Amino acid sequence: MRITDLQHRLRALGARPVHEQHLLRRWMQARPLDGGRHDAADFLPRPLREALPELRATLQGLARLDAEHPAPDGGARLLLGLSDGQRVEATLLPRDGLCVSTQVGCAVGCRFCMSGRDGLQRQLGSAEIVAQLALARARRPVKKVVFMGIGEPGHNLDNVLEAIDALGTLGGIGHKDLVFSTVGDARVFERLPQGRVKPALALSLHSTDAARRAQLLPRAPAIAPEELVDAADRYARASGYPVQVQWTLLAGVNDGADEVLGLQRLLQGRRMMLNLIPFNAVEGSGYRRPAWEHAVAMTRALNQAGILTRLRRSAAQEVDGGCGQLRARAADGAAPRGRRVVPMVAAG
Repeated sequence: MRITDLQHRLRALGARPVHEQHLLRRWMQARPLDGGRHDAADFLPRPLREALPELRATLQGLARLDAEHPAPDGGARLLLGLSDGQRVEATLLPRDGLCVSTQVGCAVGCRFCMSGRDGLQRQLGSAEIVAQLALARARRPVKKVVFMGIGEPGHNLDNVLEAIDALGTLGGIGHKDLVFSTVGDARVFERLPQGRVKPALALSLHSTDAARRAQLLPRAPAIAPEELVDAADRYARASGYPVQVQWTLLAGVNDGADEVLGLQRLLQGRRMMLNLIPFNAVEGSGYRRPAWEHAVAMTRALNQAGILTRLRRSAAQEVDGGCGQLRARAADGAAPRGRRVVPMVAAG
């Protein structure tokens, strides 16, 4: 379901723009539809007021909480069920952040990621994307949304950009706190500057060597790393927001001196921050996480070379729940370590 579908439904019930925005805003902020400054009995047209219970059920049915896996840092990975029985993941991040999914499965097929194990199943509608925020806000405050969960946002542009527009207007999320993550696609760099809400950009690079990157991301667009970085840099200058460069560290693959030199060549002088993320183990992948000491040394070398670099601890290692793993394990009937099922908290 898309945001536009909800708008059409509200208008068919007599909603004017002020009613429509009021209800959508309250939903995105996890507040009761019939409360607040305007009393529904006085404010909403009668057909719309009478349809509120059915509308509430529809909104709550877009995404339900099937299981929550807390992490020691205060975050939590959420396994979410959709109305058609499919599942995706969202992650509550420390410091009031939320990572959302944009597709069921993924077509890119990154070798080190479980999200694309079964390929792309279907797109998420913009309302299903926003529903992840509504559900998360029923549990805790959310001030930042990153589109880094299951799926490639660039392959679902219409729905993702519609969700970004809604979150940056009615959802109360600052534009720089909406982060669009992509492996790189010409359509992304063409369309992101056109929206009234311009999110920050995260580029999943993972290698500065074109052949190596093609091996790691076999179905990503065949765009050279140099071209991707150039396009991302142009968007950073146009939007005013630095680009986050995402780099999954794989022992013996992309953690060597050649990549350090390649990153210096590509990123020096750019409005970019490099995030080094040690690999979150995937059974049967053939990849390993590098030693922490080696990752620290690589981070230090890059910072000394003038590349703003942060070494991140991979999320959900404690439950073997890296991106896509909870969904895959649920599909296989296996539970990760530390599994805890928590009932969904309804938000009126």
